Amino acid sequence: MSESPSEAVGAGGARADEVKKKGRPSTDKKPNVFARIALFVRQVVAELRKVVTPTRSELITYTSVVLVFVVVVMAFVTVLDFLIGKGTLWLFGN
Repeated sequence: MSESPSEAVGAGGARADEVKKKGRPSTDKKPNVFARIALFVRQVVAELRKVVTPTRSELITYTSVVLVFVVVVMAFVTVLDFLIGKGTLWLFGN
């Protein structure tokens, strides 16, 4: 059951002696631009099939978390803007 190094299977199912330095089998050619675009579209569709739509309660929870976060950041920026404005007026006068 022990395999010699040349019979070991590498990345992508290729034997170790067929794999180039870049990790691709030596018999593979770079596909043309249309084949690469088609592969990309197939991969995008496959990923979109994995997406799970949130339930109504999850959606309400996520929305409230985002709104609270935005309000907190707005308050922080407002206070920072007020303090920088007061400091500038104090430093340079009216």
